[in-house]
Amino acid sequence: MRILVVEDDAPLASFLRKGLEAEHYAVDVAPDGEQARQMALESEYDLLILDLNLPKLDGIGVLNAVRPKKPSLPVLVLTARSRVEDRVQSLDTGADDCLIKPFSFTELSARVRALLRRGPQTVETVLRLADLELDRVERKVERAGKRIELTSKEFALLEYLMRNAGRRMTRAMIVEHVWNLSFDTTTNIVDVYINYLRKKVDGEYAPHLIHTVRGVGYEMSCQAGAPM
Repeated sequence: MRILVVEDDAPLASFLRKGLEAEHYAVDVAPDGEQARQMALESEYDLLILDLNLPKLDGIGVLNAVRPKKPSLPVLVLTARSRVEDRVQSLDTGADDCLIKPFSFTELSARVRALLRRGPQTVETVLRLADLELDRVERKVERAGKRIELTSKEFALLEYLMRNAGRRMTRAMIVEHVWNLSFDTTTNIVDVYINYLRKKVDGEYAPHLIHTVRGVGYEMSCQAGAPM
């Protein structure tokens, strides 16, 4: 799942990014309200973590701009403002939850999971293909009922492929989404991680679900006629 963290305090933003990435989320960071508004409207996110005190455009302004166009996007507001009126304003403007600074990362992580599991109107939390199941909130992968342990990047790659099952995904698309990088034709990082995944997800199971599309990239499919 992809999370946008909007925080102008660079050390705190870095702390949040590292903590969330350790829990296998893909994380983008915006340091001010204007950039946050643009990123939230132009890209697809599963959750927005939003500070209220921001340069250029405050958090309430971001909410006012984003909520009408992204009504189902879960928003967790972070604020150092202790007044009840400020929290009420955030909720009335469209926030789903508020967390007062300072906070523990454990509590933030629990609130993130709670927002992400709030039903089908937000996101599809469990992805399935044949006997493969990926729980996007609990960060679990099973095949034929057997738990499969994946690294953070392996999980992000498998999630992206499963979200696009039946579609041919280019290496450039995969690198941009999973690694947040522009595609370098000299790198084989996608092929290396696909091999890691194949050993864990397809190695001892049938049918194989990860297929090579020659000259294009990769596709996840359980169809007998899928490219190999």
